[in-house]
Amino acid sequence: MRSHIHTTAAAAGALAAIAALLATAPPAAAAGTGSGPRDVTADVLADRDVSLTGDTVVTVPSGTTTYDGVLRGEGTLTVRGSGTLVLTKDSDFTLPKARQRQVVKTRGGNHPYTTVTHPDPPAITVQRGATLQYGTGGGTGLIGHFPYSTPGYRLNQLNVRVDGTLRLSLTRTFNIGTISGSGLVTQPRDMWGTLDLAGTHPFSGVIDNGTGMAVGRPEYPVALPNARAILNQGSWIIDTPLHRTITLRQNFYQRAYGSDVNVRTRPGSKVVLTGQYSYSDGGGDTNPSLSDPNLNWTAVAHQLNKRGTNIEGADVHWGDGTTHQIFMPGTKDTVYINLHEASGRRSRLTFDYNGRVTLGAPIGGGRYHNTLAAPGAGDVVIAGTRGNDVTFAAKQYYDGSTTVEKGATLRLGLGTSAQGDGSLLTGTDRRRVVNNGTVVVRNASTAVSLSRIGGSGSLVQSGTATTTLTGSAVTYTGKTTVTKGTLALRGGATLAHSTAIRLTSTDARLDPGPAGLRVETTLSGKGTVKGAVTNDGVVAGGVTVAGDYTQSAKGELVLAQHPLTVGGSVRLTGDLDLSAAGTAPTRTITVLNNTGTAKTTGAFKGLKEGARLKLADTTYRISYEAGDGNDVVLTATTATPARSANHPDTTSGTPTAAVTLHTTNTANSRLGWWPYVLAVGLLIGLAIPAVRRGGHRGGGGGRHAAPHE
Repeated sequence: MRSHIHTTAAAAGALAAIAALLATAPPAAAAGTGSGPRDVTADVLADRDVSLTGDTVVTVPSGTTTYDGVLRGEGTLTVRGSGTLVLTKDSDFTLPKARQRQVVKTRGGNHPYTTVTHPDPPAITVQRGATLQYGTGGGTGLIGHFPYSTPGYRLNQLNVRVDGTLRLSLTRTFNIGTISGSGLVTQPRDMWGTLDLAGTHPFSGVIDNGTGMAVGRPEYPVALPNARAILNQGSWIIDTPLHRTITLRQNFYQRAYGSDVNVRTRPGSKVVLTGQYSYSDGGGDTNPSLSDPNLNWTAVAHQLNKRGTNIEGADVHWGDGTTHQIFMPGTKDTVYINLHEASGRRSRLTFDYNGRVTLGAPIGGGRYHNTLAAPGAGDVVIAGTRGNDVTFAAKQYYDGSTTVEKGATLRLGLGTSAQGDGSLLTGTDRRRVVNNGTVVVRNASTAVSLSRIGGSGSLVQSGTATTTLTGSAVTYTGKTTVTKGTLALRGGATLAHSTAIRLTSTDARLDPGPAGLRVETTLSGKGTVKGAVTNDGVVAGGVTVAGDYTQSAKGELVLAQHPLTVGGSVRLTGDLDLSAAGTAPTRTITVLNNTGTAKTTGAFKGLKEGARLKLADTTYRISYEAGDGNDVVLTATTATPARSANHPDTTSGTPTAAVTLHTTNTANSRLGWWPYVLAVGLLIGLAIPAVRRGGHRGGGGGRHAAPHE
């Protein structure tokens, strides 16, 4: 509840700030005294100190003008012209009291943070075409007035509108108030100063971070709802107060090696990044752009496109469910992603997209570009947003859990080549997979091992490389599907909890290991089980069992389009279900093709050798010694009138002749037709017991088309 209240209040304040600043014209255009603003260009060019007495303008000639004087007094300053005005000393003036309206409050009790609502109109305006530069690479040159007792930083009362360029050539930590306008705010590279970018800024231009900017701190939140782009050539450092959500929707760009986005959050807070962090090879400072998206995925000379992110004990979301452009596009050669523990908190990275995205780089825990020097200290979540489909196309190196929420899909591997194969760290209890959605493994050549995989979701093996499930903690309850390649079970892993196992193609393999595979739910499809199978559930024909096949009294074999093929010994009991065999049976139907040499032992419940059963309008006799001597085959015998399309005609043991009813003239008989009724009834009751045919376990009418003795 506290978090919700804070977020709502911040949103209201942000909207008010934007409305106030956008509705305010630049001071020079709003003088309203009839005489216009005071022009102090001559004083500035002569390096004289200037005392402001209202709205003031400086027209900067082309080239660079260095001003060694000081601005003081009460008023506003507008810089216009075509040149650059460089301030070498700090200046301090105030906005006229009639224009001061902003409300500054510090909240949060023992964890204070400051907010600004109803911000003042700009005290400093840089018009289009002009450049105002604070400092010359030292510690002075800032225009600021600091009347507030704000914990953690000094809030500048003098807000600024930038439609031209504001260059921040300062080596200290500073604040420039609330920023509006549509121009460029830029910090030179290697300046080693820090801009405290605090509060809500309606600025719609580009921010060029040359060295370092603190975008929010525990002492203040930040919002940039309209900023066009971030040109990040240093460290963009995001932090939050307690229980706050910070959302940045801008695209980030970089032009040179060495830039990163670093995120810290406080308990109960998170940072949401919905844009994309991309290399830029065009557009200059004011309109950074990338000519070819493939350049994000290909290493260029001097590592110019190598960029990264360090998540420092923070809760970070890439995407908010409204986009499917991943925040960090690239490979291990072009991006790095590190999860660290900070202040006793592990990191958490959530992928929240509405379509397919590909993570081509590993998530590690090293320092900067050396991401694989240590495992990442954090957890990863694939959010349950509809359409969220994330592919890990690289070896992942974080030591936490991976959660796939309901409705989401996580794919390991692109399925095309070794360069696009993916994997997860395993081996400890912390490195578990909580799968409530779908996990698809489709590596082309790199084998994958997964352990401690639980949840209500499904697992799909669809790559040519083998996937191995290890250990007894494989407990997920969704379906298991193998479309291609091999899914292997080792170290006590079973699929006992999976609701169904499907081998959907002849290229699909299930390797249960030396202990075999005990089917307690269902096994179906066209693929091969490379080992023994004990059927305590339902097995559908079409599957090939390379090892032994044992069907227990609880088991059921469903005759489908193709027979069950077994390469080892066969032991039968339990039920046979013919409900899926179709309505146009052939002369012979193979139920089980035993390609081994051992005799088939046992029989289906109620169907001993030679027992008759009816399928559609044809009566069949079952044999466990057919084919090459050990196949289970149904062979058609002489057809008899059907009592019911769903009730086969059977006897047990040695078959007897089929019963045929002849039509006679009952008028000449003393007993009429009653003896025939009694005889037929007796024969039906003794020789042709009702045989169940139909549904699977739990359905009405039984499991198989055979009588009970």
